[in-house]
Amino acid sequence: MRENRLRSLWREDKPVLNGWLAVPNGFSAEVMANQGWDSLTIDLQHGVVDYQAMVGMLQAVSTTQTMPVVRVPWLDPAALMKTLDAGAYGVICPMVNTPDDAAKLVSWTHYAPQGGRSFGPVRASIYGGADYPERANDTIVVFAMIETRQALDNLDKILAVEGLDGVYVGPSDLSLSLGCKPSFDDVEPPVADAIAHIVQRATAHGRIAGVHNGRVDVARARAAMGYRFLTVSSDARILAAGSQAIVSQWKGSAS
Repeated sequence: MRENRLRSLWREDKPVLNGWLAVPNGFSAEVMANQGWDSLTIDLQHGVVDYQAMVGMLQAVSTTQTMPVVRVPWLDPAALMKTLDAGAYGVICPMVNTPDDAAKLVSWTHYAPQGGRSFGPVRASIYGGADYPERANDTIVVFAMIETRQALDNLDKILAVEGLDGVYVGPSDLSLSLGCKPSFDDVEPPVADAIAHIVQRATAHGRIAGVHNGRVDVARARAAMGYRFLTVSSDARILAAGSQAIVSQWKGSAS
């Protein structure tokens, strides 16, 4: 089976730099994949990507060494299984709030006897290889999102669920849940404390901690805390920032 480079990097205790894809287009995904990201996550929850667009984007990413990850819309067996069948090598599942939620996530992403994933790797076996059915359980990466006060209260129980690879912090939703303004980077003290607590507990349980960031300096600081899956910005934000820089430069020179 094709190697999952995320696991290889983590075995060396190296952080993974993850890009984020919200634009539903194979060419833009291909451009991003050729820039050296360790992984790219296609966002089916808040991006404007549907399933068919996702498949084309997975195919585009697959032309490179970048690992394809998908954030599914919700904790739903159909979405999880179809995403994996399409060739995602990692899944991020939002709003996992209890150990029961985490157990369902593990079950729906693993073949028997570890779980109850239905068999039908229609594209995954092309991307992953002929031995995909035998090795998928040990290769695919599964993240549960921690983004509510309830999830924080249940954190140790969630992290104890066998088969879960890690947790992924959504700072904006976590901020809202803790009564703060939504932000990726300049979070308020209760959120900063929660972000520090999550990586400490994940490390104690031998799990990977991931987090969404808007800036590189913030991602570096969180990597120093122990986070090993670090998203920085997104294709849409990068497109907007690059365009704004050009327009501002032009208007500034014209004046």
